Amino acid sequence: MGTTLLKVKGLKVAYGGIQAVKGVDFEVQEGELVSLIGSNGAGKTTTMKAITGILPMNDGAIEYMGKNIRGQGPWDLVKQGLAMVPEGRGVFTRMTIIENLQMGAHIRSDKAGIADDMEKVFSIFPRLRERKDQLAGTMSGGEQQMLAMGRALMSRPKVLLLDEPSMGLSPIMVDKIFEVVKDVYAQGVTILLVEQNASRALSIADRGYVMESGLITMTGPGKDMLNDPKVRAAYLGE
Repeated sequence: MGTTLLKVKGLKVAYGGIQAVKGVDFEVQEGELVSLIGSNGAGKTTTMKAITGILPMNDGAIEYMGKNIRGQGPWDLVKQGLAMVPEGRGVFTRMTIIENLQMGAHIRSDKAGIADDMEKVFSIFPRLRERKDQLAGTMSGGEQQMLAMGRALMSRPKVLLLDEPSMGLSPIMVDKIFEVVKDVYAQGVTILLVEQNASRALSIADRGYVMESGLITMTGPGKDMLNDPKVRAAYLGE
């Protein structure tokens, strides 16, 4: 096993008066792509928000690179290499594509490195290059998803958290986004992917976790889970 980059222990989160996450344990090793699947309302997004300090935890511990990060906010974590692409993209709609990407690199001062990474993002997402001076708010949902991922990559993350990247996208755009996730992973970025499209998520995952009603109910290698009759019945409609 490699180094454990992210470790969640006994995580409990109440959200809107409801105990949304009821004591969750999981980990992500360096160089892994881990998928967290589950139906709507299972607590997946709440878990991601707790990891990145957007929502407070009621109990438990979150360790990143061996350090407890409880109470740290998203900005602090980005500086340490933990970046999230939130559900609903969260791009700066009144800024251009290039300005959005520059915002992703705001924690850095290495101008040459930033320019190189901008070029890398444009090579992954040629459509962003074509439209670099366009306002982000005028783009389609799929293009905004690409921009949100590109912006996160500009911070040079060690771990990239992706929350429902395919939500609301056309089938063609879903294909493109999953291709990109695989590309980013191939470049050595560790990924934690929360995704409702269970078959797509498990097909590219080293390991998967199933979350139901705020608890982890199953884990295993992605390919094994993809072929598990219980998973197929519950999440793949078979």
